[in-house]
Order: sequence, then structure tokens, then C-alpha cells
Amino acid sequence: MELSPGQRKAAFAVIVLALAGLGAFLLMPGNHPARATGSSSGPGSHPSARAAATGTAASAPATAPASVPAGSPQPGRVAGSVDIYRLLPFGQSGLDQAVALTQRFGTAYGTYSYRLNANAYVASLRGMVTSDLATTLARGYSTPGVAQARIRQKQVSAGTAQVTALRAFGPSSLTFLVTVVQKITQAQGRNQLTSRYAVTVTKAGGGWQVSDIQLASAGNA
Repeated sequence: MELSPGQRKAAFAVIVLALAGLGAFLLMPGNHPARATGSSSGPGSHPSARAAATGTAASAPATAPASVPAGSPQPGRVAGSVDIYRLLPFGQSGLDQAVALTQRFGTAYGTYSYRLNANAYVASLRGMVTSDLATTLARGYSTPGVAQARIRQKQVSAGTAQVTALRAFGPSSLTFLVTVVQKITQAQGRNQLTSRYAVTVTKAGGGWQVSDIQLASAGNA
């Protein structure tokens, strides 16, 4: 049966309303497959996607747990309640002291001024290094070509250091991988130099002293 113009208009309106209702239903939270799984097709919209795109790990605010459940491994322990420091020639406090000393040394090592002679430079390392290493560093700092270039260019360096790994250890020594960043100001302008070193510390009395430093690529293991 052929519909009259009025009936055709009414049927068209019903169809439009039905399609609109279906679209609204699909767009509601929990009804769209992508939304239900928390995924998104847009780049960088998910924390893990942003981390992968930038090469950094997504981080969460650091919070301390109110309590540690019974039976959970404690710091310095692995599954089975084995204290890993019992297997090493140093304790956690000794390791912390060695790391702190190494970072202080790396900062001082990368900090200098053309106004300082070798004795003044090494004086900033006193107490942190062995006497043999102090002599070696003073000799390197005063090498004619190096010293003349530093003075001629009026170089001033501000260093910072970060321990990144423990490379090796022995009964009385630890060797760390350290990244030293130097912000250098000189006559030609400013630049930044990043170097990786292997720094060895040895036990000295109740603490540690730096006994050797080499480029990480040279070994020092």
C-alpha cells in the first residue's frame, strides 16, 4: 500500500530518531569496545604509550606503604628471607657511604677553574682520594698542553655526578659506573660535556677512599 505524504514524513522521523538513539547508546561509556578496555587509537593518550614514545618510564607519586604484610621480603632480602648482604663483604650502610663518596668525588673531579693550579684543584679532593691518586690527578691537571689550553680559553667547569651501576666488588673495594656532567664556560662560549667513568673506592679505616678513576670504556673492573 502506498503511503501518503504525511505518513512518509512520520516514518522518516521515526527512522531518524531510532538511528540517533543507537548512536547515543554506542557512545555511552562502557558500551564502546575501545572504551571498555581503556584503550585509545589516539597517539600518546595512554601513559604507557607516552612512555614508549618518549623513551621514559611512566612514574607514579612515591608513597610509603602503611605497613608491610607479614612474610613480605624486607629491604636487602630476597624470597626465602635470605639477607643478601650476608653474601657480600659490606652492609647496606657501607654501600650507601661508598655511593655518596663516589658522587661527591665525581662532582669535585668535574669542577675546576683556569684560576686554580694543580695543588688548589687537588685540595678540593682531599679526604676523598688516596695519596697515590691525588698525585696522579695533580700530574694530569698540570700537563703542559692541557693546562695551557685551560688558561688560554679561561675555562671554568661546574660538575655534577651520578652513580649509575655497581660494576664489580672485592673484599675491600667497589667499582662504580659514574656519569659526570660538566657545564663548561670558556672564551668561545658555553658547552656541556658528559663522560662515563669507572671509579674504584677502597676501604680506609671506617670509611672509603677513591683509589682509581678511568673512562668506563677502558675497564677498571
